Amino acid sequence: MKDYILVVGGAGYIGAHVNKFLHLNGFNTVVFDNLSRGYREFVKWGEFFEGDLLEEERLRSCFRKYRIGAVMHFSAFALVEESVLDPEKYYHNNVIGTLKLLEVMRAFGVRYFIFSSTCATYGLPEKIPISEDHPQRPINPYGRTKLIIEEILKDYDRAYGLKHINLRYFNAAGADPDGEIGELHQPETHLIPLVLYAALGRRPEVKIYGTDYPTQDGTCIRDYIHVLDLADAHLKALRYLLREERSDSFNLGNGYGHSVREVIEAAKKVTRREFKVVPSERREGDPPILISSSQKATEILEWKPRYEAIEGIIETAWNWYLKNLSRL
Repeated sequence: MKDYILVVGGAGYIGAHVNKFLHLNGFNTVVFDNLSRGYREFVKWGEFFEGDLLEEERLRSCFRKYRIGAVMHFSAFALVEESVLDPEKYYHNNVIGTLKLLEVMRAFGVRYFIFSSTCATYGLPEKIPISEDHPQRPINPYGRTKLIIEEILKDYDRAYGLKHINLRYFNAAGADPDGEIGELHQPETHLIPLVLYAALGRRPEVKIYGTDYPTQDGTCIRDYIHVLDLADAHLKALRYLLREERSDSFNLGNGYGHSVREVIEAAKKVTRREFKVVPSERREGDPPILISSSQKATEILEWKPRYEAIEGIIETAWNWYLKNLSRL
């Protein structure tokens, strides 16, 4: 594709990795980001256009300046607890912002859309592993905003011919093995970074939220997928969409899970450091087990994760943090 791929939210964690991956695979990219939760220095590839989705004229200016052929959308607030405390913020940014983006896409005749969705649209799992036909019953505003967009996209496909792919991530983790970009959230809520911060002495302890779950060691089990495997899935989804012009949804995970205690022990092995671990009360709404079935993505997109071992995923994150200690 000679036209530009617009990477909305491309200065953030996953968007920045996808932007680099697209560039390395010969695509022209433009990152559109307001830098509220991303970093300008993460945009080392392609063009950069600062703006907010809620500023429609800035968005239109970007489309006027660059010939956009497809859009990848990563620009959502994604903290579950924050979404419960301030749902208006999430509906305003995640839903209204996306509607404005879709409006401008239609005005400029752009018909291809890759949406960064989430396994949070499923809610509490009825079966494990979770496949794409699992009922979608999100239990928090964050998950509901993502499901709302998925439903909107179905309507836009029927009415306007907007072709889209929903990519439902499980637990994104790891960092660019080249050490150029990594995971740097403010505040940080993801387990692997929190564990590595403790290993670095940047946090006094790691809390385990719940030790009485019906799992082998009593702690929650999650499916961790490396951010570069997510980037590869986005590229394959884009190529599929351009080739087949068929909308669809895909889970992205490794297909097996690791408990909180297993992640902590793996991090100790990788870092060769000890740190304090404190058992705490459960958090409301945390399912005991979340494991994906990504068989559909394997069969249709011909996608398969390269980073399967949890130690390998953690090691890429650890190396990036060691290289960027001054930023933590």
